This record gives sequence, structure tokens and C-alpha cells, in this order.
Amino acid sequence: MNTTLTRPDLTAADRCDRCGAAAQVRAILPSGGELLFCGHHARKHQERLKELEADLQQGQQPT
Repeated sequence: MNTTLTRPDLTAADRCDRCGAAAQVRAILPSGGELLFCGHHARKHQERLKELEADLQQGQQPT
């Protein structure tokens, strides 16, 4: 039996690990850790996260 763990959607309570703004992107690292980023910091660190082969998940945009 295969069990897949899913992470909850980002909410307004989730904050950027760099500046404390609302998180818009979850970066899941190959080691299993995760980082949350606002849009600005996600763009700023995008290249390095790709080098680390992080899985980048966009949060849902408010309606």
C-alpha cells in the first residue's frame, strides 16, 4: 500500500520565513523540510531553490 502525505493549502496565517509577509509559495526541500516565502522572496531565491531541486508549490490566490 502506498500512502501519500499531502501538505495543507497555504492560509492567511502562513507567513514568509524571511520577512513575515503573507506566504504565497511553499518550497519543499529534498530533505523533507519546507520554507514559506512571500512572492518577493520566492522570486529572489527561485534560482537557488531550483538548484536544490526544491518542489515549489504556489498558494491559492484570494478571490
